[in-house]
Amino acid sequence: MYGVSEDDFSYRDALPNGPAHRRGAGLNPGNRFENVRLHVLGEEIDRQSIEQQNEDGSSCRVERHVFFDRTQHIINQVSKTADVPFDWTLNPYRGCEHGCIYCFARPYHEYLGFNCGLDFETKLMAKPDAPRLLKQELASPRWKPEPIVMSAITDIYQPIEHKMRIARQCLEVLADCGQPVTTMTKSALVLRDTDLWSRLAKMNAGRVTITLVTLDAELAQKLEPRASSPAGRLRAIRELAAAGIPVSVNIAPIIPGLTDVELPRILEAISEAGARRAAWVLLRLPYQIKDLFLDWLHRSVHPDRARKVESLMRQASGGKLYRASSPDRRRGQGHLAEQIAQTFDIFTRKYGLNRDIRPLSTAHFRRPQANGQMSLF
Repeated sequence: MYGVSEDDFSYRDALPNGPAHRRGAGLNPGNRFENVRLHVLGEEIDRQSIEQQNEDGSSCRVERHVFFDRTQHIINQVSKTADVPFDWTLNPYRGCEHGCIYCFARPYHEYLGFNCGLDFETKLMAKPDAPRLLKQELASPRWKPEPIVMSAITDIYQPIEHKMRIARQCLEVLADCGQPVTTMTKSALVLRDTDLWSRLAKMNAGRVTITLVTLDAELAQKLEPRASSPAGRLRAIRELAAAGIPVSVNIAPIIPGLTDVELPRILEAISEAGARRAAWVLLRLPYQIKDLFLDWLHRSVHPDRARKVESLMRQASGGKLYRASSPDRRRGQGHLAEQIAQTFDIFTRKYGLNRDIRPLSTAHFRRPQANGQMSLF
């Protein structure tokens, strides 16, 4: 298996025609589960999938490919860990076209035989049977109406949802059943489903979390090339809150030396927009995400600042870029991590966030029946 260590960073997996147009990853690293990596063949495949570079020297385009996933099961139980605060997920898609360079879900794409780089953003799996499977599983007497996160490893409101509408169909099933559900998104497309989220909110069975990393539109476009702009996400918070839908904001990831200084301004902005809760997570770089991020950092940020960011990341992770076994892997360690935590606590209190901590309710859950009717009991 070919892998690039954090101490021996290499560009051997760089795309042959350079970074792709409006894509986050500039590398196509080998799948960590593969025993053999044919670099020449891999580069040829990359070359064939990328249009020729524009005459003006601008970046190339990589087309999106959608594959159908004919899974037979849609509600997934999550392995219990101290830093995962939920037990069940529902993922209508795998892979995400938003292309966020830091996305912790990228390594999951390797289980599908793809890589965590450009493949994650351009080779997407869609589950068209998800609404039917969801109704079946909610109808089962084995299902207890515990809250579901929809979804946790990919954004349900990524661009292909505009056309496929799988997430909306699933949400219709959940709203009809009164099944408690939350989602986390970086897309203003969530506003399309305000009617359904409002229905769930009236039963205290629905909550939307907006992820916001920075208020800097230029930086956001580089970090999250196909996600909604920071202004678009603030608008989504305002409109969802105005519709009576509880909105949380996940300030994640905080990137030391790049976005950490924005924390007070972000908390002020989301409070003014109507968010009720906020949380934060420090940048996490498991597996080959560290290679993708370092490549992005050196392409997108001034060299002096890039070196500072990498140094601060190591300081917060005991000298490494990531410590998977660390109990504080989501928050980091050391003076910088403590300073971020203190800043967060001070400004959440100042702006009145995290006062509403009611759990979602299961009181309105009604199990669907095979004939499409709801149970009276």
